[in-house]
Amino acid sequence: MPLSMNREVFITCAVTGSGGTQDRSLHVPRSPEQIADSAIAAAKAGAAIVHCHVRDPETGAPSRDLGYYREVTDRIRAADVDCILNLTAGMGGDMVFGDVESPLPLKAEGTDMIGASERVAHVAACLPEICTLDCGTMNFAEADYVMTNTPGMLTAMGRMMTELGVKPEIEAFDTGHLWYAKQLVSDGVLDAPALVQLCMGVPWGAPDDLNTFMAMVNNVPDDWTFSAFALGRNQMAYVAAAVLAGGNVRVGLEDNLWLGKGQLAQNWQLVERAATIIENMGARVIGPAEVRAKLGLVKRAPQG
Repeated sequence: MPLSMNREVFITCAVTGSGGTQDRSLHVPRSPEQIADSAIAAAKAGAAIVHCHVRDPETGAPSRDLGYYREVTDRIRAADVDCILNLTAGMGGDMVFGDVESPLPLKAEGTDMIGASERVAHVAACLPEICTLDCGTMNFAEADYVMTNTPGMLTAMGRMMTELGVKPEIEAFDTGHLWYAKQLVSDGVLDAPALVQLCMGVPWGAPDDLNTFMAMVNNVPDDWTFSAFALGRNQMAYVAAAVLAGGNVRVGLEDNLWLGKGQLAQNWQLVERAATIIENMGARVIGPAEVRAKLGLVKRAPQG
């Protein structure tokens, strides 16, 4: 398939994530205030979309606390810079098995399994323009941890998102996830054209080699919008790769802690560098108003 470079590119900044990075860099934000401040700085550097998880302010551990989400979103909405809110809905599908001879019962530490309504509760309360939908179950880095998203769960969550008027960002970690995403659209659970994030290099999903990446790209329907990222040292290389392949880009501390060798990054620095790469390729970085028009998003205030 010939490359069709994207000339009008939006940047998503994944501000903090839910991984165990909080003790590896002092720049990984923990509190709602820190997360919001980092997102606002990223928006000022050129990110049209900020993708937010929340963490326990004391320990930095991932959290699903609705109060933290409300504080983060309220602070971002009150800022002097416009940006599109994208909240995770990936929490609450974590299974950690026992050892290989006794996999059950599940280990309490690390296991966090809740129902569809609870997984979407903060989305219903905060009404971001976008929220994520991890479109599959997969082995995820650690030996006994499985990220669990069954077809039934995804159908229920997807319907809730659609009814709320929040656009799902389909997170695809492998080609099968794209296959099921297309089925969700075919079934009328998700509206077309859909929005997809291609997640490359996440163990043990799609590796971040270019052959696999193009296989992912070639499985995205022509009328859908896609973005892509890779972890760690390949983050900036994937800025260029995504643009060349016709997509948009994601950077941020959720995926990579480093600006250069021995130099820990801040979110705004990663966004600034991504914008420089995009512009040096002859493309233009577009802002939130243009992204809303492109994706059919409506900025709304939360209820209550």
